[in-house]
Amino acid sequence: MDYRQLGRSGPNVSAVCLGTMTFGEQNSETEAHSLLDMAFERGINFIDTAEMYPVPAREQTSGASESIVGNWLKRKPRESVVLATKAAGPSRNLTWIRGGPLALDAANLRAAIEASLRRLGTDYVDLYQLHWPERNQPLFGQWQYDPARERPGTSIKAQLEALAELVAEGKVRAIGLSNEHPWGISEFLRLADEFALPRVVSVQNAYSLLNRVYEFGIAELCHREDVCLLAYSPLAFGHLSAKYRDHPDAVGRINRFKGFGARYTKPNVGEAVEAYAALARCCGVSPATLALAFVYRRWFVGSTIIGATDRAQLAENLAAWDWIPDAEVIDEIEQIHLRFPNPAP
Repeated sequence: MDYRQLGRSGPNVSAVCLGTMTFGEQNSETEAHSLLDMAFERGINFIDTAEMYPVPAREQTSGASESIVGNWLKRKPRESVVLATKAAGPSRNLTWIRGGPLALDAANLRAAIEASLRRLGTDYVDLYQLHWPERNQPLFGQWQYDPARERPGTSIKAQLEALAELVAEGKVRAIGLSNEHPWGISEFLRLADEFALPRVVSVQNAYSLLNRVYEFGIAELCHREDVCLLAYSPLAFGHLSAKYRDHPDAVGRINRFKGFGARYTKPNVGEAVEAYAALARCCGVSPATLALAFVYRRWFVGSTIIGATDRAQLAENLAAWDWIPDAEVIDEIEQIHLRFPNPAP
């Protein structure tokens, strides 16, 4: 396992990160602790969670993932684990989280981090991320910006000032963004440099064989500004394992939660999955291994966030680290990408 520093001043993290969005919904606490133990034993020191997890978000389970991780953390030296969590952005559908939440202002961010710290049973988080922007921008499968949807909100400078207070108090070690676009990342960096505020060290965005939009505008920006990508959904909600192609009723989030993951119902998703699965067969590896190995070795990826609901799945995902696609395989991937560019943005 490789270890990399996030940004200019962030923590050193394993190149593979264990995501916890299934903990408390698809996984019991006992199952979750078994997965955490296995990941930790295999060299993963980086755990990612969020105040709204598990997903799909529900009032009855909100915060359960953090609590499960917190109970596991009691058995580990705190300094041996790099712990990341996220503050939910404004949403009319998450009324049980701080009444909305209505904003990412100082009061909301303080309430969010203090509740997360209680559930996690720790005094600090190593990386605190804004789960999605407060401002109007395309999110979660939307791909067009609509200025007619503009709304008032907390300025980015005020968000940074609120985060700076949490850093100064020792509750947060480093800050990051999630589901961000180039303009937002640029503004956070510009204002941090101009006003001596904390600089973001990472951005957690979707990235997979089916969604490579990060490469078009964000990759150069983040490279030049020393911001690392935390790539989530590298298997595209399981589609890139080809299990839904082979078994349409396969167990997984897509079938368990109807309507969840709508971004993967776009045209050409099935055709692209079939093409990548065929390439994997030619390489003598599973479709999941091909998809993960591609993301693991991208030069701009700081860490790849993987999920698993059982130990066998986690073992396969971790084993993919040891398979390195050669130049010929990468060229084949690029040819498929040119035929089916970003069918699930």
